[in-house]
Amino acid sequence: MKKGVILSGMRPTGSLHLGNYFGALENWVKLQNEYECYFTIVDWHALTTGYEDTSDIKNNITEMIIDWLSAGLDPEKCKIFIQSHIKEHAELHLLFSMSTPLSWLLRCPTYKDQLNQMKDRNITTYGFLGYPCLQAADILVYKADTVPVGEDQIPHVELTREIARRFNFLFKEVFPEPQSKLTKAKVLPGLDGRKMSKSYNNYIALSDSPDEIRKKASLMITDPARIRKDDPGHPEVCAVFAFHKVFNEGEVPEIEESCRGGKIGCVACKKNLANKMVEYMTPIYERRQDILTKPQMLREIVANGGEAARKVAAKTMEEVREAMKIDW
Repeated sequence: MKKGVILSGMRPTGSLHLGNYFGALENWVKLQNEYECYFTIVDWHALTTGYEDTSDIKNNITEMIIDWLSAGLDPEKCKIFIQSHIKEHAELHLLFSMSTPLSWLLRCPTYKDQLNQMKDRNITTYGFLGYPCLQAADILVYKADTVPVGEDQIPHVELTREIARRFNFLFKEVFPEPQSKLTKAKVLPGLDGRKMSKSYNNYIALSDSPDEIRKKASLMITDPARIRKDDPGHPEVCAVFAFHKVFNEGEVPEIEESCRGGKIGCVACKKNLANKMVEYMTPIYERRQDILTKPQMLREIVANGGEAARKVAAKTMEEVREAMKIDW
């Protein structure tokens, strides 16, 4: 018996890196065994901030599907599909937009933050302001009762709950009020100690080969105060040590003691880390190489996932139209 229904998605922005994997994808792989899971590539959401240049979306979608499968998502255990293939998302989004107060959208924290952060882009559009209605439609069209999120995403789920509550009050009890499922994500810095990001070019991609992983590990920034091998280190400021806490948890106390006592050099520490990372990521890389030989399989997985998702979404929309009395 499954615990409930989960919906989660990612924007197709290109190949995923380790920050994406440990931030969400690793958890998805576990959840697919416990919940009825719908995982969607939200290509319409990508347009809310990137509508002016859509040239990479198709390729990014392909890369994301490959990354998801390589990481361990199993189409026998979950539904994998593309948001824009299920037109019911758009219909429910439109209907929600008719009854969602403008003030709810204007107070959304992400709306204000991204307006400030993306002053170089023209995102003063309805699509950007109204994306919470589309996000609510993504979740509620499958009657998902659980949404895995980090703490910063809780306000988004709360807005979805309010939209569901308002619809149920105005028309008829159709939707559950989904609960946030906090995910305890493992946090990895970038190779240079900053946030891992493709824009900083300081990331390790899920698609990286063992040789690429070793090369990138060798370039990682360590404690700048350590000049000689026997200088005492400060692992709390070292990106390599942060990676050890994820990939080499069993040796962390020993590594920390050796670093603080100047008993291990940074080169040896990086080599140790690289070996652990390669050991962990080789199965992901090997699955990827196998998937790349089967391009037709990707289309079949997305088609099958979309068909299963569409059946559920269509049934929900029948209930919605009946509740709103627009089912003539």
